[in-house]
Amino acid sequence: MQKKPGGSGRGLHVRVRNKGLTVSSARWLERQLNDPYVAEAKSKGYRSRAAFKLVELDDKFRFLKPGARVLDLGAAPGGWSQVARARIGAKGSVVGLDVLEIEPIPGVTLMQLDIMADEAPKAIRAALEGLADVVLSDMAAPTTGHRTTDHLRTTALFEIALEFAEEVLKPGGTFIGKVFQGGAAPELLMRLKKSFREVRHVKPPASRAESVELYLVALGFRPQ
Repeated sequence: MQKKPGGSGRGLHVRVRNKGLTVSSARWLERQLNDPYVAEAKSKGYRSRAAFKLVELDDKFRFLKPGARVLDLGAAPGGWSQVARARIGAKGSVVGLDVLEIEPIPGVTLMQLDIMADEAPKAIRAALEGLADVVLSDMAAPTTGHRTTDHLRTTALFEIALEFAEEVLKPGGTFIGKVFQGGAAPELLMRLKKSFREVRHVKPPASRAESVELYLVALGFRPQ
């Protein structure tokens, strides 16, 4: 099992003077410099600290199995695709999709494509060479600072990802998506429980304490 970055010891806290920086920029930089996940991501070659969220989710639920076909929605900058590629082994396949361009990742098929495009499902099935075992989505709308608005916008992205997963997942497959504090709305949760054997809300340790994000883990897809 992946150990939490930083170990048990406590390092020196780096303080950032805000000379030439806004207060918010100085706080962000100080948080980055003192975040053990950021340092560990750099040491392991991950493109973002968010990679450890997927590591921790998979350590708990074991859905990235050898030989699996994995679809990573909203994949930029590529940290989740890197983790998936390493965990499923050489016989598996990973397809990463985003509207943004992503720097190449060895062993990963990257597609610059809008998930809402009519051709997306067919193009992704072709890239996967079949149905997916796992669909991942770390997508979230840019935050506005208004919690209710942010929750609604990210929930809308979650629903889009879920609808897509229902089109490309094979029976027994897994869907992982991001929601905000409060989790999925009751009607959405009911839909998930109808389509999947097990549904859990999880906040992995790598998710910052002040973050309102949660991940919804849906296991055992049951096509309707």
